[in-house]
Amino acid sequence: MRVCVIFNPTAKGDRARRFRSHLEGLGNSCVMRETTGPGDGVEQARAAVKEGFLKIVAAGGDGTINEVANGIVQADGLGQVRLGVLPWGSVNVFAKELRIPTRFEAAWDVVLNGVDRVIDLGWMELGAEQEKRCFVQLAGAGLDGRAVELVDWEQKKKLGDLAYVLAAWKALGEDLPVITARVDDREVSGQLVLLGNGRFYGGRHVFFPGARMDDGALDVLVLEEVRQWRILSYGWATLRNRVTSLKGVHYFQTDQLELCAEKRVPVEMEGDAAGQLPEPPLSGRIWVQGRALRVLVAGQ
Repeated sequence: MRVCVIFNPTAKGDRARRFRSHLEGLGNSCVMRETTGPGDGVEQARAAVKEGFLKIVAAGGDGTINEVANGIVQADGLGQVRLGVLPWGSVNVFAKELRIPTRFEAAWDVVLNGVDRVIDLGWMELGAEQEKRCFVQLAGAGLDGRAVELVDWEQKKKLGDLAYVLAAWKALGEDLPVITARVDDREVSGQLVLLGNGRFYGGRHVFFPGARMDDGALDVLVLEEVRQWRILSYGWATLRNRVTSLKGVHYFQTDQLELCAEKRVPVEMEGDAAGQLPEPPLSGRIWVQGRALRVLVAGQ
């Protein structure tokens, strides 16, 4: 079976060139297509589905995986196309969640010989002018989205996930608006809302301890207040996988919710900017599509 590899040539800077040399040695069994800029992974994946590829591989970071997944969905490829992953980004949270190896040879073996795991998809719709998009691992609004906006991308190539930490520190110094999460007849408000399909955030840090990728639910974390003077408690809780135990943190599961705010609130998906919450009286709408995406993982 021929495989289409959609490759982000900017992922990991110089190391990407070595990674590309691995791909070029795969021969006729692999068709490689580079992305040329933000959003191009969606178009490349759409085209690959239309051309009949049943294995489409995202080679890059979590943002590349998000684009490829959205392309598969938009081309009606769910149910027939299997998503493979060659982790080559800064953080690779999705690969860590599914225990996909980072070493090329081992990851490629999963693409060729792995088994299917069918996972949920999270969905977000940000208003009439912003199309709905799916996410495979994580989305966030507030501090998280603002930090992504502030990331220095040249710094990211050199420092990896530390670049996000520095950007988050800058965002913590700003006047962050309050976001209200509405679930049925309940409302919870805070300056940061995280939506998890898996357990991990920012690496192997467990922010969503009850999450499973095939349980038909999203895990929601709402932090009432985020401030620079609390950075030590945030960091200590993150290292101990105890974020949900912090004072002012709300943690729950749901299959749908709405997010709204009185001021501009940026949104991220898989570590990339994804727009902003719509202006009142509109709300951002989030829901889960159960057991929707086939992903190649290592066999037991």
